This record gives sequence, structure tokens and C-alpha cells, in this order.
Amino acid sequence: MTPTDFSAPADVLVLQHLVEDGPGFLGEWLDAQGITWHVRCTEAGESYPASVRGYRGLAVLGGAWSANDDRPTLRQAETLILEADALGIPVIGHCLGGQLMARAFGGRVERLPQPEVGWLSIHRKDSAAAREWLGDSLQPTVYQWHQDSFVVLPPGAELLASSAVCPHQAFALRQHLAMQFHIEITPDKIGDWLEQPGEAYPVNVLLHRDSVQDPASMNAATLRHQSDSKAMADRIYRVWRSRWPG
Repeated sequence: MTPTDFSAPADVLVLQHLVEDGPGFLGEWLDAQGITWHVRCTEAGESYPASVRGYRGLAVLGGAWSANDDRPTLRQAETLILEADALGIPVIGHCLGGQLMARAFGGRVERLPQPEVGWLSIHRKDSAAAREWLGDSLQPTVYQWHQDSFVVLPPGAELLASSAVCPHQAFALRQHLAMQFHIEITPDKIGDWLEQPGEAYPVNVLLHRDSVQDPASMNAATLRHQSDSKAMADRIYRVWRSRWPG
């Protein structure tokens, strides 16, 4: 089956907001594991399903919007996140997806004082949950492209990582994981984003050199960090899968 063959059942549902922010390495990983999956992209005219019942895992991707934007599809994604929680289906959120999880579970999303764009280090917390999800490195380098973040965690959530610009980089809550960074990133995705980076990016490169990389620096960093990022993603996705219902 293909990820868009909605007539056949699948193990995983992927919610995609924008055409240019697709599953990336997540899709490659699911295929490599022989896992069946559906992807619904609202910008491509594909409606999100009314329910996540029947799936074993839910993944929510990123996008250039704010989680606080008044868009019906964002509120529908939050409804599906809450339904997944009630059904015991693990949710994993990437960037905007993590922000939507924070909102759905009672946290708060706001604009940060400055953006993070490019390959930047985060500080993993020294906890069992942080090690299980994120691995042994205390300062892994991950790919970022955001200015909003979950500034207040949901009740009961455990903070797993932070950075100087963004105090809340990832949190775990029950069987779920929300990330502010893009663990699904691939060189192709980075190339697509740099072709149309938006009006704010060149300005932010000049204003925030400590947290926004220029294209040359970003591409050089991709060569250095992509392999470790994929290894970290493989670990994260395996832990997520281990929580799927039988």
C-alpha cells in the first residue's frame, strides 16, 4: 500500500499541515520497518479523519504556522491528539506538532524572544525518561526552524531537554513525546526550505547570528550532523513504537 491509500488499514496516522513540511525521515523509517501508514496533508486538500480509532501510533508534523493561529485544521489536530491519548495511542509531535500537543494537554505556546534556525545543540536533562527517549549524549545537535515554543508544559509533563534560546525543547507525558526540533529532517527538506525560506529568515540571519544560521553554515553543518540526527531519530521512533498498543 501507499501512505495515501486510505482504503486499507494502517498502523500509523501522520498529520501533515503544509506540502513543504512532509514526513521526511519519519516516512523513510516507517517504510524500512515495514510499518503501514497513512499521511493526510490538509494543504493538499486531504481532510484529517474524524477519528484515530484503529491506528496504533499518531505522528504530527511541523509547519510555518503558529499553533495559536485560528485555523480549524489545527483545532482538529488537537482533538485527534486528545482522542489518541484517551485510546492509549502514543503521539509524537515535531515542532508545530509538539506545540499542538502542548496546547491540547493544557500547556501554553508563545513567541520566543528570538528564533532558532539551523543545527543547534540542546541540553538533555539527566533523567531516565530523557535518556530513554533522546539517548546518552548530554548535548546532542538537532535541527531547528521555529520562533514559537511551548513556554508552559502541560500538567504532569516531564521536561527532557532545553536550550539557551528555548527553555522547553522536548517533553514526555504518559506514552507521548513532544519535540520543538525537527528529528525527521533530511537534506532534501533543508534544501526545499532554503529555496523558499520566507521573508523573516534573511533578516533573522543578520539579527540573531547566535541562533540563526546562514545557508552556507547550515549546509556545512548538515554534512557534520545528519548522520547523528538520523541515529537519534531511529532511537526516538523505536521508543515511540514500543509504546504502541498490541
